[in-house]
Amino acid sequence: MSRLVVVSNRVSPARGGKTGAEGGLAVAVQAALSESGGLWFGWNGKVSPNGAAPPVVESRDNITYATIDLTQRDYDEYYNGYANRCLWPVFHYRLDLAEFGRREMVGYLRTNDMFSTKLLSLLEPDDLVWVHDYHLIPLAQQLRHADCRQRMGFFLHIPWPAVEFLVALPNHQNLIKALCAYDVIGFQTETDLHNFSEYITREVGGQSEQNGIISAFGRKLIARAYPIGIDTENIANFARKAEYSSLTARLRDSIAGRQLIIGVDRLDYTKGLNRRFHALEHLLRSYPENRGRVVMLQITPPSRTEVPTYDEIRRELEETASHVNGSYAEFDWMPIRYLNQSFSRKTLAGFFRISRVGLVTPLRDGMNLVAKEYIAAQDPEDPGVLVLSRFAGAARELGEALIVNPFDVEAMGESLQQALNMPLDERRRRWLASYEWLRQNDVTAWRKAFQADLADPAAPSLNFGRAS
Repeated sequence: MSRLVVVSNRVSPARGGKTGAEGGLAVAVQAALSESGGLWFGWNGKVSPNGAAPPVVESRDNITYATIDLTQRDYDEYYNGYANRCLWPVFHYRLDLAEFGRREMVGYLRTNDMFSTKLLSLLEPDDLVWVHDYHLIPLAQQLRHADCRQRMGFFLHIPWPAVEFLVALPNHQNLIKALCAYDVIGFQTETDLHNFSEYITREVGGQSEQNGIISAFGRKLIARAYPIGIDTENIANFARKAEYSSLTARLRDSIAGRQLIIGVDRLDYTKGLNRRFHALEHLLRSYPENRGRVVMLQITPPSRTEVPTYDEIRRELEETASHVNGSYAEFDWMPIRYLNQSFSRKTLAGFFRISRVGLVTPLRDGMNLVAKEYIAAQDPEDPGVLVLSRFAGAARELGEALIVNPFDVEAMGESLQQALNMPLDERRRRWLASYEWLRQNDVTAWRKAFQADLADPAAPSLNFGRAS
């Protein structure tokens, strides 16, 4: 049986602990590898002068972790530069925030080449290589140049933009040619897949067939949507236990019987956090009966603190939260609790369970696993209501949520009012439909679907052409 080799920008530490990388990608990869076993290769989060050092390899349970350092130059040009100041905003439809620099682009390619060189010594002939996210788009092409014949797949965790946005990227055709060195390319939604297929046909004269076969740059490959799932039953178990934890008890006691609205998001301009605060303001202004009876807890760990845009977002959120609190707070109640810190997944599961509303309103998101974890954490006898942006990939699966346009602040406020006053029977019906979907389409189903296409000997392979 072939070994699964997962490659991602960041790797969670073998011995656990907080890494700052416990986002959707890290959680999903950890869950997938825990079941299948294999090798997880990537950056350890450290910046050091010794970029030439070989990978540090250690094993825990059935996973082997192989990690490398980045140099300061790699970090500045590849990670903070091209990946997060160029690709991230372009793929999230924010051309106004994208910074196009040749030095950063060259650093991105150089660091991908370094990843491939250090991964090479760890690969075995029958490995299935599964590469994750926008940081590592060129990796397969670099490995093909080193004559790697293993089957390689790529999964994009963020949105794939419409053609009109992608072509604003100065080197877009070279980047997509590199992407087509993979044998299987996975997207979160059918919309992302459609955007990719349209680029292939419109911009490079390739072909896109209904069975997912893409012909481009002299190669054939598979491109399909594989919506990422969560470890549904484990999250439900976390929540049942965490409901009685000391931290959940502290939160429950502090809200003193009030209804809790919860949001959990990295600090990022794609999350729509400022509009979310204004939606609560509309709720309190238009439905004054909620004053003193509703609390919003917004948990927002800092992210990419070296990027100036993120400092601006933080200041803006602090100002808006202060404005809303200053306008509506009373001596024994404050409507917004805004925390710039992280909590473990188990703790968050307990917080989700006692919340009447889960508020997930990104302006653009590949999937958003917080939405799914909120549903999984609910008490079946008295579940809360998910208010979800139509621009999150999860909205394609969780249609029983209250789907909102995050650009329409007043409509979001109206949806909050609907969620807070939804009858128990309706809450149960909506929750059950969503939970059953998440249970059947969990992280294991996601991994198996992708891995089956990657391992299929009848699928397109290198026999259809070499990546140049």
